[in-house]
Amino acid sequence: MYPADLENLIESLQFFPGIGRKTAERMAFSVMNMSDERVELLASSIENVKKNIHLCSICNSFTDSKICNICSNELRDNTILCVVEDPRSVFLFESLGLFKGKYHVLKGLISPAMGINPEDIELEKLVDRVREVQPKEIILAFRPSIEGETTALYIKRIFSDLDIKISKIASGVPIGADMEYIDAMTLERALRDRKNVE
Repeated sequence: MYPADLENLIESLQFFPGIGRKTAERMAFSVMNMSDERVELLASSIENVKKNIHLCSICNSFTDSKICNICSNELRDNTILCVVEDPRSVFLFESLGLFKGKYHVLKGLISPAMGINPEDIELEKLVDRVREVQPKEIILAFRPSIEGETTALYIKRIFSDLDIKISKIASGVPIGADMEYIDAMTLERALRDRKNVE
């Protein structure tokens, strides 16, 4: 129906999560109506993100340098480590301006039903970091789900021989919710009211 280049753009836009055919068509027509400068900016922004953004060598969050600005910030509290399931959660917590410790990003959550085991989410990197830094508290900030609980209990067991407080964010976060869709007030309250992992 469409010229080949336009059809290719529509199909490519559907690679984005949540973008169906109709939305991709609207986006493609928007691109056609953009100025040349905006199209060049869009194209170079996508290329630069893919080329320059990678994982921090310490915490696994997104950065454009070897070590992210949170890990390299000496004013941050090294005694509290917040463990999250993906880099987006780091930026979510940072937008609150409440947490002043450091982060560690796992590569997802343990899910035996999906065939995702502890080694698949690189838990050994967390273990090495904790044993080196010896934080006073580890906060587990996972989405409330079976996978989140499984991962929390596994981490609690790993560090049972160390004198470290292990807490998790409070249950003001609804079961099954994705962290990125939780409003700031609920997330802030969940962080303040965190509880020990039983």
